[in-house]
Amino acid sequence: MSDILALARPEIRDLRPAAAHAHGAAAAVRLHANENPWPDEADDSPTALNRYFDGQPLALVDALAAYHGVDPAGVLVTRGSDEAIDLLVRAFCRAGQDRILICPPTFGMYRFSAEIQGAGVLAVPLGEDFQLNAEALIRRWSPDVKVVFLCSPNNPTGNALAPDSVERVLKALAGRAIVAIDEAYLEFSGQQGFIDRLPRHPGLVILRTLSKAHGLAGARCGVAIAAPALVELLGRIMPPYAMPGPTVAAALAALDPARLARTRRRIREIVVERERLRHALAALPGVTRVFPSEGNFLLVEFADAPLSLRAAAADGLLLRDFSRQPGLAQCLRITVGSRAENDRLLSALERA
Repeated sequence: MSDILALARPEIRDLRPAAAHAHGAAAAVRLHANENPWPDEADDSPTALNRYFDGQPLALVDALAAYHGVDPAGVLVTRGSDEAIDLLVRAFCRAGQDRILICPPTFGMYRFSAEIQGAGVLAVPLGEDFQLNAEALIRRWSPDVKVVFLCSPNNPTGNALAPDSVERVLKALAGRAIVAIDEAYLEFSGQQGFIDRLPRHPGLVILRTLSKAHGLAGARCGVAIAAPALVELLGRIMPPYAMPGPTVAAALAALDPARLARTRRRIREIVVERERLRHALAALPGVTRVFPSEGNFLLVEFADAPLSLRAAAADGLLLRDFSRQPGLAQCLRITVGSRAENDRLLSALERA
């Protein structure tokens, strides 16, 4: 682990975390944090919003650890996966000196976070069928590349990365770079993911979220799962009291066993609807290709993407245009909606 922490910016390794006030016993009178003594309503419960919440609420850390089957010491709760991405770049990349490595087409926040930090971006495009070209990535790595971002299932292409290729990257870059694998859509894939690789790869970070499968996009609750020393390092640059109370409450409710059972049913429904929509789209005359997907979306190549985009918009349906990204000419990304919403989309595109 010492080799991995040595990759971090020296000033981050030496940084003392921002001071947060101790929460104390539940019955303690809080006269130490300059809070307002009265909640908005007659509510003096632990979730009353006049009080600060712990930056890493223990109940939520434990619940997320149990859900993912990991040690709580290896869990960092973040405001969506976006914050975890930003923390990794800020912790390991010096402005004007270090770089991240990405495999486009992929999630845009990796590049965005690097550009904010003033870090460079090295791109090694995905290969045939949007699969990871492990050999090309390893050849392109250089000592100034501190973080490699992989996304599986990949956004926007929808495919899961081949485990053997990912393993080759993890072995080749051991001690040389952090490898962060974004698994935001894993629940829709039926894949195991890469959490089980954590004990063998101290530089591996797994990013998960409650935004997608759990239906909490508006709550903004993500998690970075890594070796405890790496979690502690990232936690140093989080502000105190980072997690809003409503987010904590919503996340805990989502991880309740009864809710998890409902979530699993809804995931199965989305997967079934995804495959129905995939076949129906492929039959439309204006569609040239529907790419296989293991997410809750489909990447679709059209004969005339702008025309199809306008046709959907005319019926009040918003699609995501990726046609300007390299390798995705005439491609739109379509989120799998309800059966009625998907039928409405099919009708709109058929009229285009």
